[in-house]
Amino acid sequence: MKKSPILALLAVAFITLPAMLAQVPADKDTPAPKSAPQPRKSVIRPTIPTADRHEPGKVFLERADRLMFDQARDSGVQIVVGNVLFRKGDMFMYCDSARFNESTSSLDAYLNVHMEQGDTLFVYGDELYYDGIQELAELRSYPGNRVRLINRDVSLTTDVFFYDMAAEVGYYETGGTLTDKQNTLRSLQGFYYPSTKDAFFYLNVDLEGPRENDTLRMYTDSLTYNTATRIAQLMCPTLIVNKDGEINSSSGFYDTNLGLADLYNRSRVHTRRGNYLTGDTLFYDREKGFGEAFGNMVLTDSVRQSELRGDYGYYNELTDSAFVTGNALGMEYSKADTLYLHGDTIQAYMLPDSTKVTNVYHRVRFFRRDLQGLCDSLSSVERDSIIYMYYHPIIWNGENQIAGNVIYVHFNDSTTDWARLPESGMVAQHVGEDCYDQLAGADMTAWFNDSTIRRLYVEGNVQQIMFPMENDSTYNKFIFNESSYMDAFFLDNKVEHLVMWPETTGKATPLYLAKRSSYYLDQFRWFEPLRPMSPDEIFDYPPEMDGLKGMQFFSKVNPEAYTVRGTVLGKPKPQQPPTPDPRNALPKGAALTGDSIAGIEDELVKPHVADSLERIDDSLRLTTDSLAVSPSGVEIPETIDEPDAADTPAEAPDSPVEESGVDLRDELCLLPDRISLNRGKEVAA
Repeated sequence: MKKSPILALLAVAFITLPAMLAQVPADKDTPAPKSAPQPRKSVIRPTIPTADRHEPGKVFLERADRLMFDQARDSGVQIVVGNVLFRKGDMFMYCDSARFNESTSSLDAYLNVHMEQGDTLFVYGDELYYDGIQELAELRSYPGNRVRLINRDVSLTTDVFFYDMAAEVGYYETGGTLTDKQNTLRSLQGFYYPSTKDAFFYLNVDLEGPRENDTLRMYTDSLTYNTATRIAQLMCPTLIVNKDGEINSSSGFYDTNLGLADLYNRSRVHTRRGNYLTGDTLFYDREKGFGEAFGNMVLTDSVRQSELRGDYGYYNELTDSAFVTGNALGMEYSKADTLYLHGDTIQAYMLPDSTKVTNVYHRVRFFRRDLQGLCDSLSSVERDSIIYMYYHPIIWNGENQIAGNVIYVHFNDSTTDWARLPESGMVAQHVGEDCYDQLAGADMTAWFNDSTIRRLYVEGNVQQIMFPMENDSTYNKFIFNESSYMDAFFLDNKVEHLVMWPETTGKATPLYLAKRSSYYLDQFRWFEPLRPMSPDEIFDYPPEMDGLKGMQFFSKVNPEAYTVRGTVLGKPKPQQPPTPDPRNALPKGAALTGDSIAGIEDELVKPHVADSLERIDDSLRLTTDSLAVSPSGVEIPETIDEPDAADTPAEAPDSPVEESGVDLRDELCLLPDRISLNRGKEVAA
């Protein structure tokens, strides 16, 4: 029991001895510190300062104000806060705080997030999620903000933006807008390559390019655009709209800076004049208003209701001129009937006074239901509504064939109004077998009504051959007439009344007394095999058309006939006969009888038959004694001089004229110095 105090003292001494020893002064040679050391600020340094920053797929933490690590909560995840900077190659990523997994090079960054590559690419957002394995960055924005990418003069905004660092492409899938110095593009999906400046847009794509007093717009579902060249590539049906018109195309390129378009896959340009240019391949210069089409070109003029078609062509909107070649076709459909016109080349242009001129060169053929024709060259002048046909022109109207050196055809409201042959011509009509009614002259004009000829006027060297139909619908004679002037009126394409003056010679020849060659005038040719009978046949080129070039039917052409285009204004005015038309001298519906003739001036019935109709060879002779006026009308004696025996075949009957059925009462009405022919009527016209 007495040992206890001693043991207690020993225990106290053992506990306090270390403290007492620590207070023992140190060696005199060791200086004491002047003051206590200051605590250092905590800074997170790169764990591998000398590592290659361009190591593929590796993300480095370059700096942060604080670093935290909770092994129990997030295994392998570092939490960095304040002035955080990550680096992957040349891409730097900034934020206020982040969670960083160094093993996978993945991170989640928050607040004031932006990515920076060199001095050209910047991306701003509120949150960044980077997958180090896929090397894909996803940037998000808070409500009211937008993720922004800035690449020099290009800006891209969206709500959620993805950037593939391996492919160096940014994209969005929830709608975005890309803007450069000239254009703004919007779409639901978009891809942008900063290195190549290429952008791809999908779904509800809208390009808008503001200009001074103009705005360019594009609407499509797929579009490629380069922000450096400002060239858009069309990838599906696209509508391009500006103040000058519209473009429809599904493939091609459009330079939004210069207004140039290269378009493929059957594209169409709609100009401000209302014209449409369509082609398999199109080139269009918006500034110059010039469009060029390759393959199945179609130029539609909606104002004039016409079309030009061909294998190749162009259209100049500023000058309103066009050119087409290769199966060239012109169509005019302002009325119910359409005019189809073909030639090797079709050219249209505007004169300084705004008159439209259309020229068609070589192998010209045209078709319309009421009018068909052909020639080597053709010109149409809008000022006078006339088609000028040159070099062996031929036109057909119903059963009539009209041919001449030059033909002018006038249209009134797209309907044939009149046609003129100023440099000799011929009108012919097939009446049966080898019989053709023919009329030739130095200057001819025909007027039409409802697609049928209603009047024919000829002056100079008038020659006519007619085959009158007998009562039994047969033809057994023809009549040949010559005069200086002729005026004929038609009804249902048949001669109703014909007047020739001032002096007329003629003869009637039975067919059985005539040689076949005498049936025709020297200028006569029948070109029915060349006639186009349908719109498709205007593209046919019969070999006989080449033969026309070497033929000379009429007199030589006056060179001025080729230079009067656009000056033939108004209808031609024919000269009037020197004596009145007997149809106009009588009351309407009255017949020409002896009593009625007595009421007309004496000169109207003064017989000059000897000068007006002479006997030639085998023709019929009329003398002053053969015409008499009686109360019953104009009578012609039944007895007529017979032809000479030398001209009569041996087997011919004694009275060939009578047997041939020649009835001059139905054919000839003789007036002073002129002859009037009437068909199927008494002497009344």
